[in-house]
Amino acid sequence: MKAESSSIPVVQRRPGEQQFAEELSELAKVDSRQKPPRWNLSPWAVVSYILGGKLDNGFIVVPKYIGQRRLIEIAVATLATDRALLLLGLPGTAKSWVSEHLAAAISGDSTLLVQGTAGTAEEAIRYGWNYALLLAKGPSRDALVPSPVMRAMEEGTLVRLEELTRVPADVQDTLITILSEKTLPIPELASECRAVPGFNLIATANNKDRGVNEMSSALKRRFNTVILPPPETLEEEVSIVQMRVESLGRALELPAEAPALAEIRRIVTVFRELRDGKTADGKSKLKSPSGTLSTAEAIAVVSHGLALAGHFGDGTLSAHDIASGLIGAIVKDPVHDGVVWREYLETVVKDREGWKDLYRACRDHA
Repeated sequence: MKAESSSIPVVQRRPGEQQFAEELSELAKVDSRQKPPRWNLSPWAVVSYILGGKLDNGFIVVPKYIGQRRLIEIAVATLATDRALLLLGLPGTAKSWVSEHLAAAISGDSTLLVQGTAGTAEEAIRYGWNYALLLAKGPSRDALVPSPVMRAMEEGTLVRLEELTRVPADVQDTLITILSEKTLPIPELASECRAVPGFNLIATANNKDRGVNEMSSALKRRFNTVILPPPETLEEEVSIVQMRVESLGRALELPAEAPALAEIRRIVTVFRELRDGKTADGKSKLKSPSGTLSTAEAIAVVSHGLALAGHFGDGTLSAHDIASGLIGAIVKDPVHDGVVWREYLETVVKDREGWKDLYRACRDHA
């Protein structure tokens, strides 16, 4: 069936400012605190949007991040100064998610984004050219194609740079003048772009990639670094997985029931034990696989299982539905990780009360 026509196109994933437009509107109504230049909300309201809670008017804001409040307060306070923000942490610790929602709450636009890769060129951070106009008329402002960074400087908004340490070191250093002088030189036009108040940058990088393209000392000094740690407790991680899976399930219209907390708890327990190298009770040491087994991967395992349950099962998530995703997340290196997984399966999963179905499903999949 074709989707009904409407003024808003149907997309797989809407940016944060559209997904949570009602929450942002309600926060703006009750927000009487001082706002930095060109911020849509005050720092207090931004933190309330990220962490969730009940407003004075009774409206409930759902949490976008479950973790230490102080970390989010430091991140927001940084963006209210002239220093850029670097969110650092292991893969899957919600760096990109927090980055997106900070931009959504502060600027009302989280789409000004540079995705860092090994192939990211200077043009992605500075500007490019419309070569047809360049050849026809020579260098001119009309022929210049601004990058998301340049647009944010001109508009006084936030720009996001994902996976900064994946970007080549010489391209990274393009940011130094932008962040220290708040200026982007345009030598071809004997001109420059100066940032208006409200401009700032949020970068993300993960600990596992540290050293791939190490940041220079000069660039590091332009950032205030906030480290987002993995969830501290099992229940905290279970809550994160449940929240994100429910959101994804609605967006993807999966024909399956919301997963039982017990099933999510089993997946998260497996990930945490293998990640920590010991069982939850601390009685047995375990070998750890080569992968990170992040919260994001746990979310992917549950979502994959829901798709199997909804399309090829009875709509209820079971051990049979999660076995393939679980093994795929853990066994990245068939040799090393295969040994780690088989040992865990036989010494922990097999004898754990209430886990016989998971043991059989994983054995059958192998």
